[in-house]
Amino acid sequence: MTNTQPHLIALLAGEDSGDQLGADLIAALRARYPLARFVGIGGKRMQAQGFESWYDIHELSLFGFAEVVSHLPRLLRLRRELVARLVAAQPALVVGIDAPDFNLGVEERLRKAGLRTVHYVSPSVWAWREKRAGKIGRSADRVLCLFPMEPAIYAKHGVDARFTGHPLADRFPLVSDRAAAREALQLPQGVPVLAVLPGSRGSELARLGELFLDAARRVAAALPGLRVVIPAANPRMLESLRTLLARMPQDAHAPLLLDGHAHEAMQAADVVLLASGTATLEAMLAKRPMVVGYRVSPASYRIAKLLRMLKTDVYALPNILARACGMGERAMLAPELMQDDCTAAKLADAVLALFNDSERRGAIVAAFEHLHRALRVDLDGSAADAAAGAIAELLEAPSSHSPPG
Repeated sequence: MTNTQPHLIALLAGEDSGDQLGADLIAALRARYPLARFVGIGGKRMQAQGFESWYDIHELSLFGFAEVVSHLPRLLRLRRELVARLVAAQPALVVGIDAPDFNLGVEERLRKAGLRTVHYVSPSVWAWREKRAGKIGRSADRVLCLFPMEPAIYAKHGVDARFTGHPLADRFPLVSDRAAAREALQLPQGVPVLAVLPGSRGSELARLGELFLDAARRVAAALPGLRVVIPAANPRMLESLRTLLARMPQDAHAPLLLDGHAHEAMQAADVVLLASGTATLEAMLAKRPMVVGYRVSPASYRIAKLLRMLKTDVYALPNILARACGMGERAMLAPELMQDDCTAAKLADAVLALFNDSERRGAIVAAFEHLHRALRVDLDGSAADAAAGAIAELLEAPSSHSPPG
């Protein structure tokens, strides 16, 4: 059902992933409110949906990183100007999309000024510093969550949070087509394939690249006919991987290095070897058994352990989701080799164990299909539709919103 109210809705996105979320959300909201006007901070995808961006989205990309010190005066000035402009404009609702270091502070100021606010994409309160949930509740009238276990955490702190589904779950079919992916990448159908993803940042490649490639060589030596596929996250990583591969011993079948196409590489593979991070969720949605490895600097690891910053003893999202979705407190669908355990020999052994156990691979695929469904609110609708529905509830509620005491 559409609504002809000419709502003014503000959205604040601070990075490329937020721009995509914002664009999908605008499309879903416009289906409900065709006369709505959307303003704030957004990128090219949001602007293609008719969004009016007041500032360049990349103005916020430094917030929360080392560069912030030199840019702090500009960022603080931008925040003051943005808050003043939004208070003057009096939008029906302000939606901060991810970028919590910037957006939560803006949302809190706007909420104190009497505006209704939503924060879209919960920070990882299930992994560390759960008490942040209460602080986030002071910033947002409602939090929209991508993972099903998050609303219960917010409820303990009296915060209104809704699970609206994970957008990545909309982009993968519930049943993955390995044959089509191999055909698209010109890979043989009847051979074992290993996809290797050593991270999307230069620092990750520096720590993991040689380890992962050495592990892949060890697997190839034990598994005749193995084809290795390495999708590069971006052009800079592509060049770095080329340089790294040139230093490695050459085998009968050189790895297939791809410029992008990570989803296709995962779907084409039998097993995936990858760095901990969002890619583990993508491999789960591709329904591919995986081995997860990661290393941080020894100092960072010691500090995290000493301060007990992490609430969880698992790191890969499939394992976290499996435990949260009732598969057992010790569920471990993806073997994790972290820090000192992340060696080429141990990675190769874990990958070979998956290749050599078809029954285990089948059980993992079935579990991943179950988790894929758990990340969808409605199999017939998208995460953006669910988020728009949660926002529409606030828009259509009585407007007598008073600032929190």
